[in-house]
Amino acid sequence: RAIIIRNGEVIPMSSEFTPETERQRLQYLAYMQPHLLGNEFTHLEFPRRVQRKEVGKRMLYRDFNMTGWAYKTIEEDDLKFPLIYGEGKKARVMATIGVTRGLGDHDLKVHDSNIYIKPFLSSSPEVRVYDLLQYEHGPDDVLILATDGLWDVLLNEEVAEAVSNFLPNCDPDDPHRYTLAAQDLVMRARGVLKDRGWRISNDRLGSGDDISVYVIPL
Repeated sequence: RAIIIRNGEVIPMSSEFTPETERQRLQYLAYMQPHLLGNEFTHLEFPRRVQRKEVGKRMLYRDFNMTGWAYKTIEEDDLKFPLIYGEGKKARVMATIGVTRGLGDHDLKVHDSNIYIKPFLSSSPEVRVYDLLQYEHGPDDVLILATDGLWDVLLNEEVAEAVSNFLPNCDPDDPHRYTLAAQDLVMRARGVLKDRGWRISNDRLGSGDDISVYVIPL
């Protein structure tokens, strides 16, 4: 994720691409090319995994062209594993991968099968343009780039507040002040080791993911 902090204000510069946010694209591809599912998955979405005893009963479902839910009678095909399974950080495409955009992974297959996942991964990047000349920038105005290890545990506003409080306490002529601010964010996301594991503020769990942070002056 990328955000800009300008005069203490948060300006989002990216959006996450996850199995949940790209549900319609993934389901539409599976609908148009069902052979990609290898007869193992269904492109339809249900509130939970369908069980055999529910065949013939009615359950809520959602197709690629739907933003809401409707009822359908459960059929044998609906017993297949869902194309998009899980929620939030645990959402997976074909129960395998948690991202929907990237380069490479051409040989990635569903475990113990010959079903390729690559067709569902887009290499098209998101591009946003920020005109540096359109605004006045002070020494504490920065672009923050970080992996989800940071964003999983800290909100945009918490990151902005931390950086806005940290930078003014540094020597303005110190070229390392932005590196130090990035290190401070990493430490905030990791937390401190307590009896019940790594904890951050308000006794929340610290990040269990890799944490990489850039703080770039504008």
